[in-house]
Amino acid sequence: MKERLITSLVLIVILLLVGIIDNRFVTGLFIGAIAIGGVLEAQKLFKTEEREIFYIAAASVALSLIINPLAAAVFGVIVSASYIAYYQKDLKILSPVLYPLVSLMILYALYVKNSMGIIGWLIVIVALTDSLAYFTGKNFAKKFIPQGFCATSPNKSWEGVIGGVAGATVIGAFVGLYFMGFFQAFFISLLVSLSSVFGDLFESYLKRRAGVKDSGDILPGHGGILDRIDGYLFAAPVMFVLMGA
Repeated sequence: MKERLITSLVLIVILLLVGIIDNRFVTGLFIGAIAIGGVLEAQKLFKTEEREIFYIAAASVALSLIINPLAAAVFGVIVSASYIAYYQKDLKILSPVLYPLVSLMILYALYVKNSMGIIGWLIVIVALTDSLAYFTGKNFAKKFIPQGFCATSPNKSWEGVIGGVAGATVIGAFVGLYFMGFFQAFFISLLVSLSSVFGDLFESYLKRRAGVKDSGDILPGHGGILDRIDGYLFAAPVMFVLMGA
């Protein structure tokens, strides 16, 4: 528990520093480091530890610092697909480029196109969805709906999911008033919150299929990078589109 708390505090301090500095290069380095670590973890989950694909992903991250992050993501996908075709490799080795690299490049593009404030709003919605789902589920799981949310993640309850999404949507809508009208902010908060639930679910599916508890062990007490950012990998693309990409 102490280890988990210390890791959480360190992560919060780093996030705050990146947010306060609010510089494209610094933010890109931060997201890029997460992307590189995430790709390594994803390669293990997909059982596709192809060094060449990792190098292409790393090159895409570096490229995103100087060009549009979406263009860098497209570069990574095209070059990876070309490598697969040329050497007749298994198509599944493209998976770590699509997840998590593309999603993280979209997250970076969301920052570049909008502002650090939008990233803060995204963090509020996803974090509240997760924490309120835990609180609601712990206190009300299966008291109103007998069956669990789904077989992929047996510990998730409908009460937890509904409580997390509802709470995050309402609070997120009020936070969103800084950027737009209430109903638009409510709609965006709802869809982003829902997408984060399925981002977490997809990560659970990958770990269950790979037969592991955590995606990695780089974060003491928390597991891997993907364990901490899974909700954002679905939520960021959804917010990017809804913000009028």
